[in-house]
Amino acid sequence: MFKKSFYYLWGSQTLSNTVDVFYLVALMTFVLSRTNSIVFATMVPFIRVTAQLLSGFLAPLMVVKYRLPFLLTISQSGQFLLFSLLALYLSPWNEGQSFLFIYGIIACISFLDGWTTPARNALVPRLVSDDVLMKANGMVATTDQVVQFAGWALSGLMVAKLGAYPVLIIVACGYGLAMLATFRIEDPLEPQRRSLWDWRTTAGQGSASNGRGALSDETKLPSRWDTLKEGWVLVWKSPRLRALTVMDVTDMLGGSVWAGAFMLVFVKEILLKDEQWWGYINASYFAGAVLGGLLVVAFVERLEKRIFAAMLSGMLGYAIATTMFAINSYAPLALLLVLFTGPLTELTAVSRRTLIQRSAKKEQLPQIFSAQATLLNTVFGISLLVMSGVAEWLGIVNMYLFAAGITVIAMCMGILNRGAFREDSWREEINK
Repeated sequence: MFKKSFYYLWGSQTLSNTVDVFYLVALMTFVLSRTNSIVFATMVPFIRVTAQLLSGFLAPLMVVKYRLPFLLTISQSGQFLLFSLLALYLSPWNEGQSFLFIYGIIACISFLDGWTTPARNALVPRLVSDDVLMKANGMVATTDQVVQFAGWALSGLMVAKLGAYPVLIIVACGYGLAMLATFRIEDPLEPQRRSLWDWRTTAGQGSASNGRGALSDETKLPSRWDTLKEGWVLVWKSPRLRALTVMDVTDMLGGSVWAGAFMLVFVKEILLKDEQWWGYINASYFAGAVLGGLLVVAFVERLEKRIFAAMLSGMLGYAIATTMFAINSYAPLALLLVLFTGPLTELTAVSRRTLIQRSAKKEQLPQIFSAQATLLNTVFGISLLVMSGVAEWLGIVNMYLFAAGITVIAMCMGILNRGAFREDSWREEINK
């Protein structure tokens, strides 16, 4: 069963992610037109990722104190107001020239955005019944990929036709609509909000001394350091969460090989094609991911019965497809192989996310997802550096083979820890 709040959450995050893509393209185009510097333009996504990483690290302090819907509301409201300020500053009437101010606003917007994904992933199992949890994750994953697939192409077209500034206005309106949708989200694990600004969690409300005396030793709040490390401790102490995280981190080490720069080199050096084919392969990759999400939703009842096997099958299939892609030099076949990796990637990702959501109490999921998001973002940055070195020293083909081998290692880690995925073992663990 899907609660009404799930649809508000799904809609607000889909709209927010869409306008995120729009504003990245529009701002990079705007900065490039003003400076003619690729370095200044690439500072936009670099600042965004850095601010999100810092925000993800501090997110546990927020999720333990404030209701998740309130965090999403503050995030979307802040992004709407800050982006409106930025759009006004860059308007033809003001013609703002300070890049320090522009980058500062981007950093603030990205910082607010940093806790939305952990909050969303933690809210989903609260807003749907367990029997449709995998379907809900598949729906969210599908729209995420649709946004990536269509957003970049559509935003580039809109910037080309309308110009950067009108697209910034559209982005501000999109943030406003996303903000309004978050007002309607209710967390069933918390008492119903008496007002929009009823923002503390039950634990947070109970933690205030409110002038009636000091807290007893039994009710004393954990320190900030204890709160920051709580998600990491939960992951480490749970055999199942630890196995899933190790698999995810290992797999992520090879996850950057589908970044545009690597594929461009492969297209030119191995397929002997131009940038047009690079665009085809990018489109094929995202189309495959969208198809994968739709297939997961369509076959969710069958997958639910063998979710661990489905995750391992997706990883093995992905490794095989990546290997074939690496050793192939026929361009049409490369398109087909890239398309085929999409369903396998989504099968693995949705299965893994569902297993994580079922591996802990719902109250613990915000801290767990915050810790994992910080770890995976860091590992992805490391992956870019490692894979760049492999491509430079061993060649682009060996880089893709190396990435396929990493996925096989991650799959083997899952097999070695299969005991942690028995139905009885994790239910006992949650009920401790």
